[in-house]
Amino acid sequence: MARRIVLVGPAHPYKGGGARHTTELAHRLRGLGHRVRIESWRAQYPAALYPGRQTITDPEGEPFPDTRHDLAWYRPDGWWRTGRRLARDADLVVLTLFSPVQVPAYLGLLAGIRSRSRTGTGTRVVVLCHNVLPHERRAIDVSLVRAMLRRADGVLTHSSEQGRLAEGLLVPGGPAPVVAEMPPHLPETGGARSGEQPGEHRHLLFFGIVRPYKGVDVLLRALAEGAPEDVTLTVAGEFWGGSADLAALAGELGLADRVRFREGYVPAEELPGLLAEADALVLPYRSATATQNVWLAHEHGLPVIATRAGTLADHVRDGSDGLLCEPGDVSDLARVLAGFYRPGEPARLRAGVRPVDAAPYWRAYTDRLLGA
Repeated sequence: MARRIVLVGPAHPYKGGGARHTTELAHRLRGLGHRVRIESWRAQYPAALYPGRQTITDPEGEPFPDTRHDLAWYRPDGWWRTGRRLARDADLVVLTLFSPVQVPAYLGLLAGIRSRSRTGTGTRVVVLCHNVLPHERRAIDVSLVRAMLRRADGVLTHSSEQGRLAEGLLVPGGPAPVVAEMPPHLPETGGARSGEQPGEHRHLLFFGIVRPYKGVDVLLRALAEGAPEDVTLTVAGEFWGGSADLAALAGELGLADRVRFREGYVPAEELPGLLAEADALVLPYRSATATQNVWLAHEHGLPVIATRAGTLADHVRDGSDGLLCEPGDVSDLARVLAGFYRPGEPARLRAGVRPVDAAPYWRAYTDRLLGA
């Protein structure tokens, strides 16, 4: 039966995986016959809380036509009014949670929805948790997210580990969170597969937002300890707090001439070039929930060196299309880097890479979401 569904979350001109996921989910649900709308943001975060670039000019995929941009973090009066409208217009409201910073606005939306739901509208609310709690969290984050999850009708997380974390915040004995694996929602890069570039480049790539839990410092130490001396590295992405500390570490390790820091958001059209220059994408995460970067690398024919944090190991076939190591372990990553550059190994692993088939992931995901 067709439902009226509203997704509350980022969409173009907001950038990155969150906006792509919300947009692709809207397209997929509409493809199943549901009436879908995205309720997006005019201003999602205060600039002081998100030091990177929040919006982009060119969309990284097909925008969803029925998208509103009315919500603003600085207009709490609009949160309740929007919730009242959603309770009138939707059977299901999906609140996409990336950060506790969003929670006050979502509590306002929930209050508006519940104020009408008591009259019998029956609107259901599911919280879709990209991150249940931040990797670097404060005590208030736990209180905010607990208050939000306990007011929802259902919770969806992207891994069993995250599901257990959410369950610990819910009312004991209540319904358990639903776990659904994050489906592929890759940017439209329009680039050639890196596998079409012959030969070794003796070059590695880290790509993404650079924060302590991503383990770039671990990668630098492992590069100095285990990789051949002619292997270089590019670290590309937005550096929260700047690159000075990592650049200083690279200098201390004798890597100043082997590491390039490419600071700033990497638009989709630049990704094929970065990937084509590399032999592997390295994801040295200390912790992780879910990421698209393994699939992004594989889409471009590139093997992946990753830790076993979060769901990373679910997407890398160790020894076939990439290599795995333990999170936060410099020696283990150094061992893997040395092994990767054994004669013929980069070409062998590249030959095992296959692009992901997104359709089965999305079928399972939408079924789990609608059942939450």
